[in-house]
Amino acid sequence: MMETLVTVVTALALVVAVVTVLSTGALKTGVRLLLDLLTAAGLIRLAGDPGWNGLAGAVAIIALRQLLGAALSAPTPWSGRQSPAPCAEDDCHLPLALGRETRKTGG
Repeated sequence: MMETLVTVVTALALVVAVVTVLSTGALKTGVRLLLDLLTAAGLIRLAGDPGWNGLAGAVAIIALRQLLGAALSAPTPWSGRQSPAPCAEDDCHLPLALGRETRKTGG
């Protein structure tokens, strides 16, 4: 019974991930949904077979989920391509402190 449930959850994980990617175009979201549902399948398998093999499988799935989740949530590196700042000829790089008074404090 548990193996059938694990198989169904795994199949649904693949279907949900593919449908999400095809309908929204969000690959990261599809991969995250796939990993979450595979984690659920691993925990169901662990509940049905509380042996070392089930535990090792659940740990492997959770470790993979954590690693891929961290990789997907990392910000994209700066590409180095940036358009130049639009500015006039003379006022492009004026100092910020222009117009501030400098005060001397007595001591």
